Amino acid sequence: MKPLRSPWVMVLLSNLMAGYLRLVYASLRWTREGQEHAQAVWAQSLRDKSGAILALWHSRVPVGPSTWPQGPDKPQIRVLVSQSRDGEFIARTISKLGFPSIRGSSIKKTDTAKNKGGEQAFRDMVKWVRDGGAMAITPDGPRGPVEEMQKGALALARMTGAPVLFVGVAMNPCLRLNTWDRTVIPLPFAKAAMVWDGPVTMAREDDPDALLEAWAARLSAVTRRAEAIVGETDPV
Repeated sequence: MKPLRSPWVMVLLSNLMAGYLRLVYASLRWTREGQEHAQAVWAQSLRDKSGAILALWHSRVPVGPSTWPQGPDKPQIRVLVSQSRDGEFIARTISKLGFPSIRGSSIKKTDTAKNKGGEQAFRDMVKWVRDGGAMAITPDGPRGPVEEMQKGALALARMTGAPVLFVGVAMNPCLRLNTWDRTVIPLPFAKAAMVWDGPVTMAREDDPDALLEAWAARLSAVTRRAEAIVGETDPV
């Protein structure tokens, strides 16, 4: 996004987006399914001072904060955000909504010399979750392919032993941006649905390759279920 190259434009747009999302969240008409799964994880995390991991597809980033509002009934959450210019915009926006971020991206296979802070971000996430915090990740981000889970989510679950929750979110009407993942922007007073699945865990001896497709399928399934509830489909 070329406008984000200007620091002043970055500040202005992130303030506007945060204000817009705050107002929209308050107006959405929610239907929730399976939230008892999330509530059980929240209760256990607070009781045992253990961590948790939240997984949602990258296209749902603008509505992600609505799935885990900060409060005393659940562990505090951090969001993994890339160090790109677009990531800076996302980090600034969600910070104004009360969601601090951990910054870092995976290393590009085509240019391993450019470390986007991925190794340090992973260490920070592991420490945060082991200390009892929650971590929100988009396992197909920040570059895709769409709804194709990468191994980072499984690696975090394996290193921490923390339970992973899958959440699908949809609203109708909404806007779909012309981005690689068709990012969803909620509209005021839309019908909205939030569908939970899990938790799942990964032991150190488990094979990540054997779980990638299964976890991706479950995350896509709750996303499709949320879309079905509100009658939202992507026309493209």
